[in-house]
Amino acid sequence: MMTRRRSEPDVWNPRVDRWTARTQLPLDLFALSTIWLSFVPITAMLRFSSYRGLWISARIGLSVVFALDIGIRSWLSGRPGRYLITHPFGVLAALVPPFRLVFSLRLLRSMFRRGSLGRFLAVALLLVINGALLVVVFESGAKGASITSFPIALWWTACTVSTVGYGDYTPVTVAGRIVAVCIMAVGLTTVAVVTAQIAASFSEQAAARRSAASEGDSTAGDAAGGAGSGPDAAAAGETSGDSSASSFGDAPGDTGTAHERHLALVDRLQRIEAMLLSQERT
Repeated sequence: MMTRRRSEPDVWNPRVDRWTARTQLPLDLFALSTIWLSFVPITAMLRFSSYRGLWISARIGLSVVFALDIGIRSWLSGRPGRYLITHPFGVLAALVPPFRLVFSLRLLRSMFRRGSLGRFLAVALLLVINGALLVVVFESGAKGASITSFPIALWWTACTVSTVGYGDYTPVTVAGRIVAVCIMAVGLTTVAVVTAQIAASFSEQAAARRSAASEGDSTAGDAAGGAGSGPDAAAAGETSGDSSASSFGDAPGDTGTAHERHLALVDRLQRIEAMLLSQERT
Protein backbone atom coordinates (compact mmCIF):
# COMPACT_ATOMS: atom_id res chain seq x y z
CA MET A 1 0.00 0.00 0.00
CA MET A 2 1.52 3.28 -1.11
CA THR A 3 1.41 6.23 1.27
CA ARG A 4 1.72 9.90 0.31
CA ARG A 5 4.89 11.51 1.60
CA ARG A 6 4.56 14.58 3.78
CA SER A 7 6.63 16.69 1.39
CA GLU A 8 4.15 16.20 -1.42
CA PRO A 9 1.65 19.06 -1.87
CA ASP A 10 -2.06 18.41 -1.33
CA VAL A 11 -3.94 17.86 -4.58
CA TRP A 12 -7.65 18.38 -4.11
CA ASN A 13 -10.63 17.50 -6.21
CA PRO A 14 -10.93 19.79 -9.28
CA ARG A 15 -14.41 20.71 -8.07
CA VAL A 16 -12.76 22.63 -5.22
CA ASP A 17 -10.80 24.75 -7.68
CA ARG A 18 -13.93 25.48 -9.71
CA TRP A 19 -15.88 26.46 -6.61
CA THR A 20 -13.04 28.68 -5.37
CA ALA A 21 -12.72 30.37 -8.77
CA ARG A 22 -16.45 31.20 -8.74
CA THR A 23 -16.71 32.37 -5.14
CA GLN A 24 -13.36 33.97 -4.27
CA LEU A 25 -14.01 37.43 -5.73
CA PRO A 26 -17.61 37.71 -4.41
CA LEU A 27 -16.49 36.61 -0.95
CA ASP A 28 -13.58 39.06 -0.97
CA LEU A 29 -15.92 41.89 -1.92
CA PHE A 30 -18.41 40.77 0.71
CA ALA A 31 -15.70 40.69 3.36
CA LEU A 32 -14.45 44.11 2.25
CA SER A 33 -17.91 45.65 2.46
CA THR A 34 -18.54 44.30 5.95
CA ILE A 35 -15.22 45.00 7.66
CA TRP A 36 -16.89 47.43 10.02
CA LEU A 37 -19.42 44.83 11.11
CA SER A 38 -16.71 42.21 11.63
CA PHE A 39 -14.56 44.50 13.81
CA VAL A 40 -17.27 46.04 15.99
CA PRO A 41 -17.19 44.38 19.43
CA ILE A 42 -20.38 42.91 20.84
CA THR A 43 -20.22 45.40 23.72
CA ALA A 44 -20.29 48.29 21.27
CA MET A 45 -23.28 46.77 19.50
CA LEU A 46 -25.22 46.56 22.76
CA ARG A 47 -24.95 50.33 23.21
CA PHE A 48 -27.25 50.84 20.21
CA SER A 49 -30.47 49.54 21.72
CA SER A 50 -32.63 50.38 18.70
CA TYR A 51 -30.44 48.38 16.31
CA ARG A 52 -29.20 45.71 18.70
CA GLY A 53 -31.17 42.82 17.23
CA LEU A 54 -30.39 43.79 13.65
CA TRP A 55 -26.66 44.03 14.30
CA ILE A 56 -26.45 40.74 16.11
CA SER A 57 -28.43 38.99 13.36
CA ALA A 58 -26.15 40.46 10.69
CA ARG A 59 -23.07 39.39 12.62
CA ILE A 60 -24.35 35.83 12.88
CA GLY A 61 -25.31 35.86 9.19
CA LEU A 62 -21.77 36.83 8.21
CA SER A 63 -20.32 33.93 10.14
CA VAL A 64 -22.82 31.55 8.55
CA VAL A 65 -21.81 32.69 5.03
CA PHE A 66 -18.11 32.03 5.60
CA ALA A 67 -18.83 28.80 7.45
CA LEU A 68 -20.87 27.55 4.49
CA ASP A 69 -18.03 28.42 2.12
CA ILE A 70 -15.35 26.53 4.02
CA GLY A 71 -17.78 23.67 4.64
CA ILE A 72 -18.64 23.29 0.95
CA ARG A 73 -14.98 23.41 -0.05
CA SER A 74 -14.01 20.77 2.49
CA TRP A 75 -16.88 18.53 1.34
CA LEU A 76 -15.93 18.92 -2.33
CA SER A 77 -12.33 18.02 -1.54
CA GLY A 78 -13.30 14.50 -0.50
CA ARG A 79 -11.12 14.77 2.64
CA PRO A 80 -12.94 17.27 4.90
CA GLY A 81 -10.71 16.86 7.92
CA ARG A 82 -7.49 17.20 5.98
CA TYR A 83 -8.82 20.20 4.08
CA LEU A 84 -9.83 22.06 7.25
CA ILE A 85 -6.42 21.41 8.82
CA THR A 86 -4.55 22.74 5.77
CA HIS A 87 -6.78 25.84 5.43
CA PRO A 88 -6.77 27.44 8.87
CA PHE A 89 -7.56 30.96 7.62
CA GLY A 90 -10.84 29.79 6.16
CA VAL A 91 -11.82 28.22 9.48
CA LEU A 92 -10.74 31.32 11.43
CA ALA A 93 -12.71 33.58 9.06
CA ALA A 94 -15.86 31.68 10.00
CA LEU A 95 -15.15 31.59 13.73
CA VAL A 96 -13.29 34.88 14.36
CA PRO A 97 -14.79 37.77 12.33
CA PRO A 98 -11.69 40.10 12.37
CA PHE A 99 -9.73 37.46 10.42
CA ARG A 100 -11.87 38.31 7.40
CA LEU A 101 -9.64 41.34 6.94
CA VAL A 102 -7.18 38.90 5.30
CA PHE A 103 -9.59 38.48 2.37
CA SER A 104 -9.93 42.26 2.00
CA LEU A 105 -6.17 42.74 1.96
CA ARG A 106 -5.86 39.95 -0.60
CA LEU A 107 -8.34 41.77 -2.83
CA LEU A 108 -6.51 45.09 -2.42
CA ARG A 109 -3.18 43.45 -3.32
CA SER A 110 -4.75 41.77 -6.34
CA MET A 111 -6.11 45.09 -7.64
CA PHE A 112 -2.70 46.72 -7.08
CA ARG A 113 -0.83 44.00 -8.98
CA ARG A 114 -3.23 44.10 -11.92
CA GLY A 115 -2.55 47.81 -12.34
CA SER A 116 -6.24 48.68 -12.64
CA LEU A 117 -6.52 52.20 -11.21
CA GLY A 118 -10.32 52.24 -11.25
CA ARG A 119 -10.66 48.98 -9.31
CA PHE A 120 -7.94 49.99 -6.88
CA LEU A 121 -9.74 53.27 -6.16
CA ALA A 122 -13.02 51.38 -5.70
CA VAL A 123 -11.41 49.08 -3.11
CA ALA A 124 -9.80 52.07 -1.38
CA LEU A 125 -13.19 53.84 -1.28
CA LEU A 126 -14.83 50.83 0.38
CA LEU A 127 -12.03 50.74 2.96
CA VAL A 128 -12.55 54.43 3.72
CA ILE A 129 -16.32 53.99 4.12
CA ASN A 130 -15.70 51.08 6.50
CA GLY A 131 -13.36 53.32 8.48
CA ALA A 132 -16.03 56.03 8.73
CA LEU A 133 -18.57 53.51 10.05
CA LEU A 134 -16.09 52.12 12.58
CA VAL A 135 -15.24 55.60 13.89
CA VAL A 136 -18.92 56.39 14.39
CA VAL A 137 -19.41 53.19 16.40
CA PHE A 138 -16.27 53.64 18.51
CA GLU A 139 -16.83 57.36 19.16
CA SER A 140 -20.53 57.09 19.95
CA GLY A 141 -21.14 57.75 23.64
CA ALA A 142 -17.50 58.69 24.36
CA LYS A 143 -16.84 61.76 26.50
CA GLY A 144 -15.91 64.78 24.39
CA ALA A 145 -16.56 62.95 21.10
CA SER A 146 -17.25 65.13 18.07
CA ILE A 147 -17.72 62.41 15.41
CA THR A 148 -21.16 61.23 16.41
CA SER A 149 -22.97 60.70 13.07
CA PHE A 150 -22.19 59.08 9.74
CA PRO A 151 -22.27 62.37 7.69
CA ILE A 152 -19.76 63.94 10.10
CA ALA A 153 -17.64 60.78 9.87
CA LEU A 154 -17.65 60.98 6.08
CA TRP A 155 -16.49 64.61 6.18
CA TRP A 156 -13.76 63.77 8.67
CA THR A 157 -12.71 60.75 6.59
CA ALA A 158 -12.47 62.87 3.42
CA CYS A 159 -10.24 65.37 5.22
CA THR A 160 -8.10 62.56 6.67
CA VAL A 161 -7.70 60.49 3.52
CA SER A 162 -6.71 63.58 1.52
CA THR A 163 -4.10 64.45 4.21
CA VAL A 164 -5.72 67.88 4.70
CA GLY A 165 -6.77 67.47 8.32
CA TYR A 166 -8.71 70.59 9.24
CA GLY A 167 -8.87 69.51 12.87
CA ASP A 168 -12.52 70.46 13.35
CA TYR A 169 -13.36 66.81 14.09
CA THR A 170 -10.97 64.40 15.77
CA PRO A 171 -11.41 60.95 17.37
CA VAL A 172 -10.96 60.79 21.13
CA THR A 173 -11.03 57.03 21.73
CA VAL A 174 -8.05 54.72 21.27
CA ALA A 175 -9.95 52.53 18.79
CA GLY A 176 -11.04 55.59 16.81
CA ARG A 177 -7.47 56.85 16.58
CA ILE A 178 -6.24 53.44 15.39
CA VAL A 179 -8.86 53.56 12.64
CA ALA A 180 -7.68 57.11 11.80
CA VAL A 181 -4.11 55.85 11.33
CA CYS A 182 -5.36 53.13 8.98
CA ILE A 183 -7.34 55.68 6.98
CA MET A 184 -4.23 57.88 6.72
CA ALA A 185 -2.27 54.91 5.38
CA VAL A 186 -4.97 54.24 2.78
CA GLY A 187 -4.96 57.93 1.81
CA LEU A 188 -1.18 58.10 1.38
CA THR A 189 -1.15 54.88 -0.64
CA THR A 190 -3.95 56.15 -2.88
CA VAL A 191 -2.20 59.48 -3.49
CA ALA A 192 1.03 57.64 -4.35
CA VAL A 193 -0.73 55.28 -6.76
CA VAL A 194 -2.61 58.10 -8.52
CA THR A 195 0.58 60.20 -8.80
CA ALA A 196 2.50 57.25 -10.24
CA GLN A 197 -0.28 56.59 -12.74
CA ILE A 198 -0.26 60.22 -13.92
CA ALA A 199 3.54 60.22 -14.23
CA ALA A 200 3.44 56.96 -16.20
CA SER A 201 0.81 58.43 -18.53
CA PHE A 202 2.96 61.49 -19.27
CA SER A 203 6.02 59.27 -19.82
CA GLU A 204 4.10 57.09 -22.30
CA GLN A 205 2.91 60.18 -24.21
CA ALA A 206 6.45 61.58 -24.39
CA ALA A 207 7.82 58.22 -25.56
CA ALA A 208 5.11 58.04 -28.25
CA ARG A 209 6.03 61.53 -29.51
CA ARG A 210 9.73 60.65 -29.63
CA SER A 211 8.96 57.44 -31.49
CA ALA A 212 6.82 59.29 -34.03
CA ALA A 213 9.55 61.91 -34.55
CA SER A 214 12.26 59.27 -35.07
CA GLU A 215 10.07 57.40 -37.57
CA GLY A 216 9.53 60.65 -39.49
CA ASP A 217 13.28 61.35 -39.60
CA SER A 218 14.06 57.85 -40.83
CA THR A 219 11.40 58.16 -43.55
CA ALA A 220 12.87 61.46 -44.71
CA GLY A 221 16.36 59.96 -44.73
CA ASP A 222 15.22 57.01 -46.83
CA ALA A 223 13.59 59.36 -49.32
CA ALA A 224 16.76 61.45 -49.60
CA GLY A 225 18.88 58.33 -50.05
CA GLY A 226 16.58 57.08 -52.82
CA ALA A 227 16.80 60.41 -54.66
CA GLY A 228 20.60 60.33 -54.55
CA SER A 229 20.98 56.79 -55.83
CA GLY A 230 20.18 57.48 -59.54
CA PRO A 231 22.47 57.18 -62.59
CA ASP A 232 23.89 60.72 -62.14
CA ALA A 233 24.89 59.98 -58.58
CA ALA A 234 26.50 56.73 -59.64
CA ALA A 235 28.45 58.50 -62.40
CA ALA A 236 29.56 61.18 -59.95
CA GLY A 237 30.71 58.51 -57.53
CA GLU A 238 32.73 56.78 -60.24
CA THR A 239 34.35 60.08 -61.32
CA SER A 240 35.22 60.91 -57.72
CA GLY A 241 36.67 57.47 -57.20
CA ASP A 242 38.79 57.74 -60.38
CA SER A 243 40.11 61.18 -59.47
CA SER A 244 41.06 60.14 -55.93
CA ALA A 245 42.71 57.02 -57.26
CA SER A 246 44.70 58.97 -59.82
CA SER A 247 45.82 61.53 -57.23
CA PHE A 248 47.65 58.81 -55.39
CA GLY A 249 48.93 57.12 -58.49
CA ASP A 250 46.63 54.11 -58.23
CA ALA A 251 44.72 53.57 -61.47
CA PRO A 252 41.67 51.38 -61.30
CA GLY A 253 43.37 48.75 -63.34
CA ASP A 254 46.55 48.68 -61.29
CA THR A 255 47.41 45.11 -60.33
CA GLY A 256 50.69 45.78 -58.54
CA THR A 257 51.45 44.55 -55.11
CA ALA A 258 51.31 46.67 -51.99
CA HIS A 259 55.10 46.99 -51.99
CA GLU A 260 55.15 48.37 -55.51
CA ARG A 261 52.47 50.93 -54.65
CA HIS A 262 54.54 51.99 -51.65
CA LEU A 263 57.65 52.46 -53.80
CA ALA A 264 55.67 54.51 -56.33
CA LEU A 265 54.41 56.78 -53.56
CA VAL A 266 57.93 57.25 -52.14
CA ASP A 267 59.23 58.10 -55.61
CA ARG A 268 56.52 60.72 -56.11
CA LEU A 269 57.28 62.31 -52.74
CA GLN A 270 60.98 62.48 -53.61
CA ARG A 271 60.18 64.23 -56.89
CA ILE A 272 57.97 66.74 -55.10
CA GLU A 273 60.76 67.41 -52.61
CA ALA A 274 63.29 67.92 -55.41
CA MET A 275 60.91 70.35 -57.18
CA LEU A 276 60.53 72.40 -53.98
CA LEU A 277 64.31 72.57 -53.45
CA SER A 278 64.89 73.77 -57.02
CA GLN A 279 62.30 76.51 -56.56
CA GLU A 280 64.06 77.69 -53.39
CA ARG A 281 67.40 77.94 -55.19
CA THR A 282 65.95 80.02 -57.99
